[in-house]
Amino acid sequence: MLEHIAPMDIEKRSFAIITELLGEKQLDPENELVIKRAIHTTADFDYAETLVFSPHAVRKGIEALRGGCDIVTDTQMAKAGINKTILGKLGGEVHCFMSDPEIAQEAKQRGVTRAIVSMERAAALEKPCIFAIGNAPTALICIRELIDAGKLSPALIVGVPVGFVNVVESKELILELDTPHIVARGRKGGSNVAAAICNAMLYQITR
Repeated sequence: MLEHIAPMDIEKRSFAIITELLGEKQLDPENELVIKRAIHTTADFDYAETLVFSPHAVRKGIEALRGGCDIVTDTQMAKAGINKTILGKLGGEVHCFMSDPEIAQEAKQRGVTRAIVSMERAAALEKPCIFAIGNAPTALICIRELIDAGKLSPALIVGVPVGFVNVVESKELILELDTPHIVARGRKGGSNVAAAICNAMLYQITR
């Protein structure tokens, strides 16, 4: 039977259902709202098991956002999904260099992916950044290489690319780092999940 719910109450009801369906599953209180928003975005309860958090990753991400950090994404879809109003009030903005003609031209000339060139461009940004990767494993691989080379120090890495080629392996490279990270272990993820994780942190700042 269909429920009659006011538009403003739909999300609240959705989160209540998620809590109910999680049953006795115990979530770390610090990570709970991130996990539940990932589930809310995908209707996939696997994220209660597969999202891996480095120590206090959510807290560190929130602190960076409060401090006005920027967010770098690997897709326009993730950029579109992140709440730029809240981020802007905190002094931050979202960058996605994937559609930049210069990025595309350089990637073609070098025979690499646009994601690699985009991450190299992002490493030159002067502000601290959260990297929210939901599509391109090569972006994560490049981030790892830049960190190892001492050329990049992200405030947080959200590593949730989806797919089958180098996806699992690229995420494992991030899980080895001391850099704060939130990673969806396995093949699942996506730009919507990357945006949802960023929003889960942003919403905790404004509630």
